[in-house]
Amino acid sequence: MSDQNELTLDTEVMGESAIVHCHGRLTTTSAGQLRHEVKHLLSTTRAVTIDLTNLTMMDSLGLGTIAALYASARNAGRYLHVVNIGPRIREIFTVSRLLSVFEAHDDKNLVIH
Repeated sequence: MSDQNELTLDTEVMGESAIVHCHGRLTTTSAGQLRHEVKHLLSTTRAVTIDLTNLTMMDSLGLGTIAALYASARNAGRYLHVVNIGPRIREIFTVSRLLSVFEAHDDKNLVIH
């Protein structure tokens, strides 16, 4: 398991889709790591799911990175899904008013088209 002060990513690719499991903290110092991984996956798959189950913290740059990845996915005709958002992370989406940009599928999942 990761040190809670750093971000680790576990990626699963299954044909035309991929899942990126985030562990730790998505912050100024680690957002580039997520951006690089997801952009690469968007170039080789049709849909990428970012699983935030084990994300313990996200700052504004982490949120901005997810928003930028959304734009990249959309511009490329791809799909980006964000799932398993805990209450603290969901509040960041809500306060920033980005939650309304994403289509809520249920209490814990966002699907970004």
